[in-house]
Order: sequence, then structure tokens, then C-alpha cells
Amino acid sequence: MGRLSDQVGELAHRLGDRAEAVCRRYLSKGHREGRYWLVGDAHNTPGRSLYVRLTGSEDGRGAAGKWTDAATGDHGDLLDIIARVCGHVQLRDALDEARRFLSLPDPEPGPEGPRRRGEPKAPTGSPESARRLFAASRPVRGSLVQAYLRARGITNLRADDPLRYHPRCYYTPSRKDLAGTRRAWSAMIAAVTDLDDTITGVHRTWIDPAALTKAPVATPRRGMGFLLGHGVRFGDADAVMAAGEGIETILSLRQVMPVMPMIAALSSAHLGAILFPPALRRLYVARDDDPAGDVALAKLTERGSAAGIEVVSLSPILGDFNDDLRLIGPERMCAAIATQLVPEDANRFLTISG
Repeated sequence: MGRLSDQVGELAHRLGDRAEAVCRRYLSKGHREGRYWLVGDAHNTPGRSLYVRLTGSEDGRGAAGKWTDAATGDHGDLLDIIARVCGHVQLRDALDEARRFLSLPDPEPGPEGPRRRGEPKAPTGSPESARRLFAASRPVRGSLVQAYLRARGITNLRADDPLRYHPRCYYTPSRKDLAGTRRAWSAMIAAVTDLDDTITGVHRTWIDPAALTKAPVATPRRGMGFLLGHGVRFGDADAVMAAGEGIETILSLRQVMPVMPMIAALSSAHLGAILFPPALRRLYVARDDDPAGDVALAKLTERGSAAGIEVVSLSPILGDFNDDLRLIGPERMCAAIATQLVPEDANRFLTISG
């Protein structure tokens, strides 16, 4: 297979066909109960929170090898399990381990032939692919992305924000997409960076230019590259920061707290796993009002306590902070947040940005 994405899909499918054998090797501290393998987590800790489907469901919605951690909401396939248990950071190392388990030969070079020295082809979904996509994108000012965000009440955008616009970003249809789904849409491209400000991935939001809404596809938001622990950062890390799941949640919050540094983790599972900057002493968590938001807050509170960091919850009036911004307005949103901030932070950070 020439493309890395093809290799990933094929290996994940083969591992699913041998799901119980994979679990017995890599999740050896768990056990089988009925059609599932139960274990504590994806690092092979004893317990019952994580369950792996050993056979496909009759209705076709659950494939063998898919797993969910009920404690964190995290999920994935057996290739993810191998990567975590073995401590692999690079995807290719996890693929090599999977091939060894399955007794498969190394893949043949693709039809494009071997890479020329000095001009490596970035694997699909790699940090290098993410960096190239971000570099190929355009500034947000005057673009469709600016219009899309403005339609959601977000007007405080800055030249140094980690956001870009791509006029024709490729979209790979999933099984949930309708036949004939378009494969290229305009998109908002957000840089995901680590604590050293190195781009480790990107997040794409595909946009329908006619409606100024998310594109009518099954998954209009997708990440690529290495995301866990990292995020989309607005402002420089400091002693007081805010974190939330989505980019639009964070940008909505920044409308009333324009100078507080913030980070969007891109999912509830990733929110609970963000890495703490060394200077951080108080973290406000802009949680979504749902069970996954509760889990992320609990996990951050536990981790923050161990690191000497105060974790403070920020709750929206409605479903999320963008709903608050659009439907009740920045003044009422500001007043509601003021009651949740430490008084010295309310005086320092709260101000409505136009």
C-alpha cells in the first residue's frame, strides 16, 4: 500500500479480526466477559473501565476491535491500544509492532517509487503533513473564515492567532457520508502546538460558503497529527489561563476576556489530558454542560491538585459559551462569568471586546 492511511485502515481491520488475541497480548491485565474484553484503561491497568468489542454487533454499528473508556470518554481501535501500551510516539512504530504481531511483511514501496533523499513525503496525518497544510493556508482577515466566525458572534480576531483559511481543503468521506459527498470545501485551519510552540497537528473545520455554517458532511471537524496533550493556543502561557474543548468556545470566551491566555483542546478527552505550562498556577476550565465536560473537569482537577494548580470551573448559562455569546449577548455573559472568577482575575481580565 502506497499511502499510510491505507496501511492504518488495513492493519486496524486485521487486528479487529483477531481482537481477543490482541487483547490477551497487549491488555493482559484484563479479562473477557461475553463479547467484550474489560480492563482498567488503554495502558493495561487492571480494572473494568475500558471495554473492547471482540465481535461486530449484529446491526453493524460496532466493529470488532473498537474500544471505549467509560471513565474518560476516550475511544479508538486496537492500533491505538498497541501504541499506548508499547509507548510508541511515532505512528510508524505502532504500525511496525502491529505487523510483527500479525506476522506480516513490511509494505512494498508505493507506485510513486522510493523517496528522493532530502525530499521526504510526509505521511498522511503526520505532524509534517499538518505543518505543510498550515503553511499552505492563507491569513484569516477578509476571508470566509472571518465571515463564518462573525456569523457566530466572534469578532475579536488577531493577526497572530493560530488560525488560517484554506479555500479547497480535501475532505475524505466516511461511511456516514452520503454518496457523492463533495471532497473539497473551504476550511478553517487551526495550528495545534506543544509547550514549545512547535506545530504538532492541525484542526480543520469545513465550511459551507453559501450558508456560513459548517459544511453538510458527517464530520465537519477533524484533527490530524499529534493532538493529545497539546492544543490551539491563544496568547502566551502565564500563571492564569483558560482551557476549553472547542475553538469557538474559546474564541467566544475571549470576547469578554480578551487578554487572558487560552487553549482549545479540541475534545473532552483531550481537555482532560492537556499538558500544564510550567508557569501555570490557576486554570479556568470552560466546560461544556454535558457528562463528557464533567469527566474532563474532574480529571483536570485531580491532575491540577497534584501539580499545585488551582482548577476553577466556568459554566455557561446555556449549552456552551458560543450559545451564550449569540443568544444572550456579551453583557449578560460577562456578568455571569464575573461571579465565577476569582475577584482579582475578574478585575484584571473581564472586559467586552468589540
